[in-house]
Amino acid sequence: MSLNSFGHLFRVTTWGESHGPALGATVDGCPPGVPISAEAIQVWLDKRKPGQNKYTTQRREADEVEILSGVFEGQTTGTPIQLMIQNTDQRSKDYGDIAEKFRPGHADITYWQKYGIRDYRGGGRSSARETAARVAAGGIARAALAMMAPAVEITGYMVQIGPHKIDRSRFDWGQITQNPFWVPDAQAANDWARYLDDLRKSGDSVGAVIEVTARGVPAGLGAPVYGKLDTDLAAAMMSINAVKGVEIGDGMATAELTGSANADEIRMGPDGPVYNSNHAGGILGGISTGQDVVVRFAVKPTSSILTPRKTITKAGEETEIVTKGRHDPCVGIRAVPVGEAMAACVILDHLLLHRGQIGENRGAIG
Repeated sequence: MSLNSFGHLFRVTTWGESHGPALGATVDGCPPGVPISAEAIQVWLDKRKPGQNKYTTQRREADEVEILSGVFEGQTTGTPIQLMIQNTDQRSKDYGDIAEKFRPGHADITYWQKYGIRDYRGGGRSSARETAARVAAGGIARAALAMMAPAVEITGYMVQIGPHKIDRSRFDWGQITQNPFWVPDAQAANDWARYLDDLRKSGDSVGAVIEVTARGVPAGLGAPVYGKLDTDLAAAMMSINAVKGVEIGDGMATAELTGSANADEIRMGPDGPVYNSNHAGGILGGISTGQDVVVRFAVKPTSSILTPRKTITKAGEETEIVTKGRHDPCVGIRAVPVGEAMAACVILDHLLLHRGQIGENRGAIG
């Protein structure tokens, strides 16, 4: 299986399976001299790790990261950084019944059709457990951004669960870390808790929409045509397990707007251009404008549910399946720090590309 890497100059390769002894990431292209430690990366992994509340899988993993190479005396050396996370709470026996069956909504059937072999213990590489490695790599990217572009601040949050959306008029950045859903709307958090409680008890699951906003991104990141910042952001988010849709800025809603409503009007401020709106999500022609970069992605409902579903076996026999084990009633909750990590990796990658080709922005205004 190839294509386990992403990025251009800042390049991340993830490895490992859900029920193997460990998983991790190899980070290549991180600049030297970046202050970093396992403890600094652990902060971000703790946001993603399972079993923190009743709304996520009860698999108990410490998700403790080890740095095996590329760091000396608390700083990156510029050589490849190897990150490893031990798996400590596998219950592979939960998956014995599905060794010959395909779980509807999972990658089981396509992995088998393509490779003729699959790791049925939790899904192997297709498991959301793989995203722990991405979050660890994102911790490296955040540390590099803090040194090279300290104004950049990346925050993810949920804006929808099932049919229930936040009220944008109640948007409060301070609420995001105050509830188990990473939602910037206190009333929505209360309503969602009741909704997900009922759904969880029924043995079903639901999808969600996550938004990631990167504030303080300098103008000029990205390149025309095939090197667009939004192209790489969209690809990064779409690569996350269970993601089925990605938007930049207003996304699909722009189809409902007129040109006069959609174009973000520009004024001259004391420090440069100021925009009256941000329908474009901080990116024009694939290049950042200096506004907030906004990306949104939809996560499908967890396919591992207790509700019986019709399926087939490897022999082609029709049957039913009930997926046992410990699963998220809404996997979107733990996708929030994953989206943040992917945004951090992409933005750092484009910052390095920009500095390598252009250096400083060449076009002065005013």
